Amino acid sequence: MVRSKIILFLISTVPLCCIAQLPTTTTTGGEMDFISDTQAPMLVEKIILKPTHNKQATSLLFAQIVKTKPQSVYMLGDVVSLGYSNRKWKKVDNFLDNCRKENTTVCGLLGNHDVMGRTKKGEKNFLKRFPENVITGYVSVTDSVAIILLNSNFNKLSAGDKVKQNQWYQSELNMLDTSEAIKVIIVTCHHAPYTNSIIVGSSSSVQQNFVPPFINSKKARLFITGHAHDFEHFKVMGKDFLVIGGGGGLHQPLNTSIDKRPDLSTDYKPLFHYLSVQRTADELKVTSHFLSADFTGFGSGHSFTTNQPIFSVSKIDQNKSSNLSSF
Repeated sequence: MVRSKIILFLISTVPLCCIAQLPTTTTTGGEMDFISDTQAPMLVEKIILKPTHNKQATSLLFAQIVKTKPQSVYMLGDVVSLGYSNRKWKKVDNFLDNCRKENTTVCGLLGNHDVMGRTKKGEKNFLKRFPENVITGYVSVTDSVAIILLNSNFNKLSAGDKVKQNQWYQSELNMLDTSEAIKVIIVTCHHAPYTNSIIVGSSSSVQQNFVPPFINSKKARLFITGHAHDFEHFKVMGKDFLVIGGGGGLHQPLNTSIDKRPDLSTDYKPLFHYLSVQRTADELKVTSHFLSADFTGFGSGHSFTTNQPIFSVSKIDQNKSSNLSSF
């Protein structure tokens, strides 16, 4: 009873919220920022990959986001290097405090580093910072755009949780597709269904579980992930997929051979970056913002506007979606 009253109070008084399975509408014109992989490099990672003042880069990215005062920020996993370690959260805690002082709502989803080592302690620490998080998925709404946040740490989910998340995800898409209050849908998770990173590779589990419902949704326009520490832009069946793992993790080399996946951002490969999104009618204006090589400022890089596929998208059978890996 008490919890129900609290939820009703939040709905009636807060213009944007991240309550599980309970999207709300907001005023128009709000900017959404997305950032991923803000974790500090671990010693073992530095053996393989070259550090480039990564901690400083993350601090500058955080400061820039706070400065621009977006309506909401979405952190797409690997927020810290070890989620169970309280001291790893100090910089993030400061960022979250600064955002909330500017009335910027911050939502997050779990990455593999956030639950690495001691899963339950990592989840507990994460929930302290992002109390709206649900391990089987939840929805946040900014400016009539529904952002679905999914958990792609499949190896940390029980069989029952996997089924629950998939069923909820499909049901939520169905509901949002018919809601007059929702104009556009963005789907997010941590692991990239498509990437040319030779370190982490594409996630076949995300391809199988999350991509088909996204493709089949009439309002879903954009699928954003991290995990691969690069910027990449792919088109699959007319829809846009972005990898934005440039929040401070060690930069990962990409496959540049003839068998690489076609990338629409081949000439745009900044080390550190974040994403801003704004709605215009039923579409999204998407812009990547990069930290300059000398760390003295930010510029706007790869930019595009989503669009409804010009062809009729055939419904994809989730149980027969292996062909999606070929895109």
